[in-house]
Amino acid sequence: MAARDYGQYGGLTRALELVGERWALLIVRDLLVGPRRYGELAAGLPRIPSNILAARLKELQAAGVIRRVPRLRAIVYELTAYGRELEPVVLALGAWGFKALDDPREGQVLTPDSMTIELRTAFQPQVAVGLPATAYAARLGHAELLIRVDGASLDVTREDGPADLAFAAGSGIRRLISGELAPDRAIETGLVTVLSGRGELLDRFASTFHLAA
Repeated sequence: MAARDYGQYGGLTRALELVGERWALLIVRDLLVGPRRYGELAAGLPRIPSNILAARLKELQAAGVIRRVPRLRAIVYELTAYGRELEPVVLALGAWGFKALDDPREGQVLTPDSMTIELRTAFQPQVAVGLPATAYAARLGHAELLIRVDGASLDVTREDGPADLAFAAGSGIRRLISGELAPDRAIETGLVTVLSGRGELLDRFASTFHLAA
């Protein structure tokens, strides 16, 4: 940690020493979705060099943010209780960064874990609690997710299951979540393709998941 000593004393300084290195918070983001094997973390962060991933994992372990645990004859990494306290920080940073988000640059991809956290960030429980329980099967780039909303409860998984609305969209889903494009226009312009179910449920999705740009 000495190489990252900012020479200042305070909580923010210490936080940056622990999780401020490149890739560290993205590792935390993916582990907020669930425990991951080393290979799963590498696959979810396709541009991270293997030596950097190994180094960040060791540093986060030393800081008490993550731990290695045996599971089903494999070693997985998971957040400690201390590490899980970063969730509101990660969600707040995601909402802040969304305001500056533009169309993706070449080579930028949507991953299942990144989209899961984006949906958690955009979730509006105060709106959802007044709506009927709804399940969405969303194909967002390479991410295929089952999104279940029941009142103020949100569950996002990679599993298959019955859905009231199945739809496909790419990175342009940002325009729907931000309110830049109305749901009916998103369908008309091909930004969103309804695969099954009632297309009007996309209005419910857009009101349930919203971030101001």
